[in-house]
Amino acid sequence: MAYTALYRKWRPASFEDVKGQDHIVRTLKNQILSQRIGHAYLFCGTRGTGKTTIAKILARAVNCENPVDGSPCGRCRTCQNISAGVSLNVVEIDAASNNGVDNIREIRDQVQYPPTEGRYRVYIIDEVHMLSTGAFNALLKTLEEPPSYVIFILATTEVQKIPITVLSRCQRYDFKRITLQTLTDRLRELSQAEQIDVEDKALTYIAKAADGSMRDALSLLDQCVAFHFGERLTYDHVLDILGAVDTSVFSRMFRAVAENQTTECIRQLEELLIQGRELTQFVTDFIWYMRNLLLIQTAEDAEGIVDMSSENLKLLEEDSRKVSGEVLMRYIRVFSELSGQIRYAAQKRVLVEVAFIKLTRPQMEENYDSILERLNKIEETLEEGVPVSASALPQAGHGAAPEGDRILPEAPQQVTLPRPQLEDLQLIRSEWGRIIRGLGGVVRSSFRDTVVEPSGEDCLCVVFSSRDNFEIGRRPVIMGQLEDYVKKTYGKDIYFKARLLGNGERTDTIYVSAEELKDHIHMDIGIEED
Repeated sequence: MAYTALYRKWRPASFEDVKGQDHIVRTLKNQILSQRIGHAYLFCGTRGTGKTTIAKILARAVNCENPVDGSPCGRCRTCQNISAGVSLNVVEIDAASNNGVDNIREIRDQVQYPPTEGRYRVYIIDEVHMLSTGAFNALLKTLEEPPSYVIFILATTEVQKIPITVLSRCQRYDFKRITLQTLTDRLRELSQAEQIDVEDKALTYIAKAADGSMRDALSLLDQCVAFHFGERLTYDHVLDILGAVDTSVFSRMFRAVAENQTTECIRQLEELLIQGRELTQFVTDFIWYMRNLLLIQTAEDAEGIVDMSSENLKLLEEDSRKVSGEVLMRYIRVFSELSGQIRYAAQKRVLVEVAFIKLTRPQMEENYDSILERLNKIEETLEEGVPVSASALPQAGHGAAPEGDRILPEAPQQVTLPRPQLEDLQLIRSEWGRIIRGLGGVVRSSFRDTVVEPSGEDCLCVVFSSRDNFEIGRRPVIMGQLEDYVKKTYGKDIYFKARLLGNGERTDTIYVSAEELKDHIHMDIGIEED
């Protein structure tokens, strides 16, 4: 007996078997149960989401002699004839190859005759957007006022190409992409039924590669099982077959990009090519990796959104601190543009290498986000301290303005602090730039232009000059990250809080201890008691 592909063998035979389209299944079952069946339906959605499958189930359900809760029984003569493709009441047409006016006129002539068995004649027109303009015009009248025993089911992946005159005559149903969890559960169920020994991690990756399509998921599983027939299908096997890359490889590549190591990026790309990895798949997966990094940076509960193991999540959290959110979005933009170019390119490797050069050399681009990244690098250099030669400073008699012509700024205020508070303040202020870079992510972008001020014993206040950054930085989870980092790095239990800089408020206050102030002014200091 000839082998039947998994997606054909396990095609749903009833509404209960359909996965991921509950909103459509429930509506159609209710219409059948209440006998409120429409005369024209339009099923739209991406490939492999169940449009044709549900159309066939609906065709059987409306003609079934003994329907069960709105679904076809599958046992009566009408159901069996429709399933076998020998019923004259259900006609399936591929509009990609039958898209002319004559094909539609033939349908228009056929609908004049009532069904030979059952109650309805059902016409399923797949890829209906491929019909010519003349064919659509020929279909309009019949679609608007068909005989009571005729049902049209139109299916398409490109609904924007359907004329509005056709859309207005149909009940439209939008098919969703099937979720990763639903695909994985279905693959696991079928693997057990087919006695396929496969790792859960491998099934999850196959489901991810299917991109919301049940048919693609089953086809990929079929392909992987055939390659490793008779042995356990592992995650590494799936990566080899699909030309994909492990997460650790993305981590190494991303770190090389973040450190501007162009040569290292090209070298790692060479290793991937030697291993036979497919560049189009690599670009897609690398975009997803960077998307996950961005979610880790910005979402408060990213672990619930990013579907990865705890080991990979830990790796993601480390990588997310390497660059700011703005830089990460530039990386994603560059690779998204590459994704649109590489599919039909002859020299894919060259395009990928150019993209990595753009990532590691932002000065080669002239758009806003690359300029912003270059400014961030300059800021980092300034935070580390840039030596300035004495010749660069204005000297009296050499270009300096006379004393009488200059407006001298008001001297900063001096405030005394207890020695322990002053030591904590001086430590955090001297390390502030390094602390922000170490935390990375949203802290690095929102804590720009902040000042640290004392706020009592074992407490410091982060003063924000921007209200938007203040609203982000004041969140308890951000303050908690800052406190944990300071304790882990410097062994200091310091409580941090945040406030917004007031209008006209100065930030150049000089903090000294009472001893330092006494030594500076060479006189006794008396402290008055209230």
